[in-house]
Amino acid sequence: MSQQSHLKVALVHDYLREYGGAERVLEALHQIFPDAPVYVAFKDDKALGLHAANFADWDIHESWLTEIPFYKKLFSPLRVFAPNYFSSFDLQDYDLVISSSNAYFAKAVKVRKNDPSGRPDAMHFCYCHTPSRSLYGYSTLTDWHKNPVVNFGGTLINHYLRVIDVKVAQKVDHFISNSAETAARIKKFYRRESTIIFPPIQLPENFAQVQKLRTQAQQKYGDYYLYVNRLAWAKHPELAVAVCNKLNLPLKVVGGGKMRSQLEQQAGKTVQFLGIVKDQELAQLYAGATALIYPVEDEDFGMIPVEAMSYGLPVIAHNSGGPRETIKQGRNGLFFAELNVDALCMAIKKSQEIKFDSLKIYKYAQQFSFSEFQQKILRLTAGSAPQS
Repeated sequence: MSQQSHLKVALVHDYLREYGGAERVLEALHQIFPDAPVYVAFKDDKALGLHAANFADWDIHESWLTEIPFYKKLFSPLRVFAPNYFSSFDLQDYDLVISSSNAYFAKAVKVRKNDPSGRPDAMHFCYCHTPSRSLYGYSTLTDWHKNPVVNFGGTLINHYLRVIDVKVAQKVDHFISNSAETAARIKKFYRRESTIIFPPIQLPENFAQVQKLRTQAQQKYGDYYLYVNRLAWAKHPELAVAVCNKLNLPLKVVGGGKMRSQLEQQAGKTVQFLGIVKDQELAQLYAGATALIYPVEDEDFGMIPVEAMSYGLPVIAHNSGGPRETIKQGRNGLFFAELNVDALCMAIKKSQEIKFDSLKIYKYAQQFSFSEFQQKILRLTAGSAPQS
């Protein structure tokens, strides 16, 4: 029996609204610690859509943010109070607290320290997906700088929150980063070291399953390129659509977001929007595609490219952020340097000249398994167990 089995563990997550890489990491942490309650600023089942079922039987505690009228629409400007949502949670009974944090200050939780009863202090590990992109000048899901009023207010709020964010970061016992890219940001902005543990990827059972799914997908769809991500500004889906329009290539777009109507107006006859799909359908789409187009700017890690690789799919990605750690040029994908149509066109044309080995790509992705993630998390947190 592991030392952690004797611990009282709590998990903390910014909020449950969108379903992305951070939520997949939270699911993995909950799989490791299935009895741990989860503390969030709020949960929005409608926004989660079909993924709300993933969290249906969890012990989830929401903050006092939920007492504010229209909080589901105003949660972004209300982030000015976000540190208080989390510091108000009573976590004094827990031996180990793991926060999953990005933009909403989940790392601001308070844990037991200097307990007069003599109990060992609790330990707080923060799995940091990235220091908040909006606070430190990285592109975000919306281009909020375009609106002068929002830009003015947001700039003032961000200045205040940067000060709070750095202060809160000093109270974390140990940072875990999802990539070397994020580790460098934590070092730069927080002046803290971190342990890199790549997020876990949901891998197919074996390569035979991949080949079966590929056959099914090609019979169903034929040849196509694939875009999988939120339809949001920092993800640049408009580039994928524009390039496939220009080259007359079939493109399947998976994901939802505010840009969908704009993209549908932009798209030609070869582009199909599938919305948010179930994991089984996504697996089939990965397996059958020619390549994944990933024009994301300064990605923190990039779970989607590795998911694609686990189905033997090469990735064409912007040369920035986390994908630089997982994509090997000419072996499991290609980079393009500039976020424009011409650069992406050149990369796609170059990829068509390369015969990628899908089996080797599949094997490469195996290092990002849940079991690897679990072992590293348990090894890192083992020192939190009270000494007998």
